[in-house]
Amino acid sequence: MLTLKYSLRWQLAGTSLLAIAIIGALVPEFSFWGFQFRIAIVQSDKMLHFLTFFFLAAWFSGQYSRRSYWRIAAGLVAFGALIELIQGMVSYRDSDWMDLYADGLGIAAGLTIALLGLGGWSLRVERWLDK
Repeated sequence: MLTLKYSLRWQLAGTSLLAIAIIGALVPEFSFWGFQFRIAIVQSDKMLHFLTFFFLAAWFSGQYSRRSYWRIAAGLVAFGALIELIQGMVSYRDSDWMDLYADGLGIAAGLTIALLGLGGWSLRVERWLDK
């Protein structure tokens, strides 16, 4: 982990994001008067997986150095596989291993953005907060 002044807070926020992701992946889909409710931009389940894992990769790249990006990628792929395994165990969700492919694309895109300059963003946020 990068040397962060608020490292415990960053870790708690990251753990909370993972919890929100797994809860979101496991709750039954919300229906309203027979219509599925989804945000317009994420009409596709695969797009939702891509965006979720893109955001998670970008988030964790803010707290870890470049040499740890492979660990972020491995951990998030394992997290995505865990979600698919658990979804296969519940009757109201479907396990689709193509979701893991979308997760991987999101992780790759998030870490690519980190390599292009976004990485370590939490250090910049802390410097801005301390002004």
